[in-house]
Amino acid sequence: MDYKQRYELWCQKVTDADIKKQLEEMKDDENKIQDSFYKELEFGTAGQRGILGAGTNCLNIYTVSKTTQGLANYLKDIKAKSVFISYDSRINSQLFAKTAACVFAKNGLKVYITEELQPTPFVSFGTREMGCDAGVMITASHNPSKFNGYKVYGADGCQITDAAANAVTAAIDKVDAFEVERADFEESLASGIIEYVPQSCYDEFFARVKKQHMNDCDVIKVVYSPLNGTGWKFVPAILKEIGVKDLIIVDEQYAPDGNFPTCPYPNPEKREALSLGLEYAKKHDADVFIATDPDADRVGVAVKHNGDYTILTGNEMGLCLLSYVLEERKQRGTLPENAVLVKTIVTTNLATKIANKYGAEMRNVLTGFKYIGDQMNKLYDQGRIDDFVMGFEESCGYLVGDHGRDKDAVVACMVLIEYANVLKKQGKTLIDKLNEVYDEFGRFTHRLKSKEFAGASGNAKMKQLLTDFRNMDVANVGDKKVLQKIDLLGENVLGLPSANVIMLNLEDDAQLIVRPSGTEPLIKFYMTAAESAEQNEVTFAQMNEFIDKIFA
Repeated sequence: MDYKQRYELWCQKVTDADIKKQLEEMKDDENKIQDSFYKELEFGTAGQRGILGAGTNCLNIYTVSKTTQGLANYLKDIKAKSVFISYDSRINSQLFAKTAACVFAKNGLKVYITEELQPTPFVSFGTREMGCDAGVMITASHNPSKFNGYKVYGADGCQITDAAANAVTAAIDKVDAFEVERADFEESLASGIIEYVPQSCYDEFFARVKKQHMNDCDVIKVVYSPLNGTGWKFVPAILKEIGVKDLIIVDEQYAPDGNFPTCPYPNPEKREALSLGLEYAKKHDADVFIATDPDADRVGVAVKHNGDYTILTGNEMGLCLLSYVLEERKQRGTLPENAVLVKTIVTTNLATKIANKYGAEMRNVLTGFKYIGDQMNKLYDQGRIDDFVMGFEESCGYLVGDHGRDKDAVVACMVLIEYANVLKKQGKTLIDKLNEVYDEFGRFTHRLKSKEFAGASGNAKMKQLLTDFRNMDVANVGDKKVLQKIDLLGENVLGLPSANVIMLNLEDDAQLIVRPSGTEPLIKFYMTAAESAEQNEVTFAQMNEFIDKIFA
């Protein structure tokens, strides 16, 4: 069936008034029809993510129902009994969560659903805590407001494996979106097949996060923004719990709002997402400004240093957390003898040097926190979960402790503010600490560049460019010789699973890693330079020129 036939079928079958209206509005827009119907929304280990609207390639109650029925069929095949569900502040997130709950209930699966929006890490934790066989989080993380998504966890609280994702995809493909049946939500609540998550689960999550607390905060002044998302309750609560007295909230970004009115792209990796909070920080002369993305699994940070505010990169924040946790636990005698830390291959190699200093093992995994969660599960199966200290990735995702299997901005905010407080008492800032790290181990500097390839034509072009680059002989990137070109699409390259990643190892510890995003129509370029600050800028400029030429 081609996109035109799919469109005609939807025009005949759809009963929802809002979707019917959207179908009517696009009838004369061939490009819109093609983008909305040229394929089914793909399901992978990160679940689904797409633009809100009518169509097989969009997020709406029909595609959510279809996905949920496919997932329910898979879960019944593996004799699953219960599912944990929550949602973020995005447009239709609560609607989609309740839609999913009603489909699961109709299939005889017990549902625990949160009464209001919650952070993504709470679903990773709650799925395990409530003994559920799967978890579903309705979120598109830090994407613009026109997006939403459907994220799935296994019983272990980790994003589902490739094998499970393939099995779920096969099950979804057999479902007719217009034949999915849903139970009534209120009736299901009354019967008990749908139940609100009990308060004890929230209390335990809070307690497990607080378990990572080591030093009270008594001198630090903090500005915080949840970017109109789910961090609005847990983050201020945990900061106050550890002693923060001077906490200022960015008012315009406090209440949940899926339109993100002051921040069109609520990604804490981006400076524009932090601009309003930085104004607050300057106005109140705060020591630190922190912002969590809409589903509170990532965090952005700006630090006052020498009278001005410096935004930390994801790598820099990870180095701060790593340094503090290892240093403090070593001092307290609570660092495991066989401590294990985990990072992704695109995350700074400085982290490995710091880990080695403390006699800890650093494991490298493919990009995506699910691979960090997988290493945690391996430690758990070996009876070594207490050896796990921390996992992190350069895209502002961190997990300190073992309460979940996904990145958690709640615990990251707590630990980072705690460290900033410790340093302030010493007359230092997080920037001072980073400079000490660079003095000790070398000034590795990192940049991330992305190129977008939207729609059907963009998707095809992106695949072709990656194929061409994979087959290309590359001798130099600017002035730097290519010492090694590594294609991870092969089996067991560097001891890692096959992945669509190409690495160029260059002279002078420089590096360029190329990979498509797993959730957005982007090719991402991870650049590393490791010489003087001035020379690093030259290297980055040459890398940018290379990228723009090859991936035009």
